[in-house]
Amino acid sequence: MGPMSDAPRAIHIRPTAELAERVLLPGDPGRALALSQALLDRPLMFNHNRGLWGYTGTAADGDPLTIQSTGMGGPSAAIVLEELIALGAKRAIRVGTGGGLADLALGEILLATEAIATDGTSRALGAGERVAADPALLAALRKTAPEARYGPIVTSDLFYEGAEPRFDRWREAGALAVEMEAAALFTVGRLRNIHVACVLVITDVLGAGRTRIDEEGLTRLGLAVGSAGMAALLDGRSLG
Repeated sequence: MGPMSDAPRAIHIRPTAELAERVLLPGDPGRALALSQALLDRPLMFNHNRGLWGYTGTAADGDPLTIQSTGMGGPSAAIVLEELIALGAKRAIRVGTGGGLADLALGEILLATEAIATDGTSRALGAGERVAADPALLAALRKTAPEARYGPIVTSDLFYEGAEPRFDRWREAGALAVEMEAAALFTVGRLRNIHVACVLVITDVLGAGRTRIDEEGLTRLGLAVGSAGMAALLDGRSLG
């Protein structure tokens, strides 16, 4: 998979503050706001266009960090990351939620080593069956979150599976969890030659039905997964 040459300009992201070279990528705009309030000193709104809230402020090491929501699904996430790269982003970590497929409990932190690409966006961008996380950022995540589980995940276009859920097939392929953005983000990162990784918190357990965490737990764990991502970005600040 070679680099793309037709680098876009920012059309959907309209900066109202400076962009940091390192970015956390939650899907939920509300979580972007909560993370900016919890993790950044003096955050300023970076983007509010299309409801994709983003904020830039000072991280714990004194350098800037941007927290930018991607929205749901690969198409939105790919647009956001492409435009952030066009504006100067060089390192990005998705800090999101996932549905556990294996022996994962609600609230566990999972570092994605690779994404099984069952989504349309990564495949349209030329991804094969699997696309790996950036090894340097993954190493930073494993260093700063040594207690976290790690392994393959699957990226899907669907939150609500149809009459014949694919969970068993994904388990057989080795996936520990399912989410909706990582494969597209990993693929854009590879094509644009920037570092992209993903850390998830398990908010649903998927089997015959769906067991979902409550809203209080979702808010608390959203902050935990954001803190894990920020720690890795701070540790990996010397990356190009």
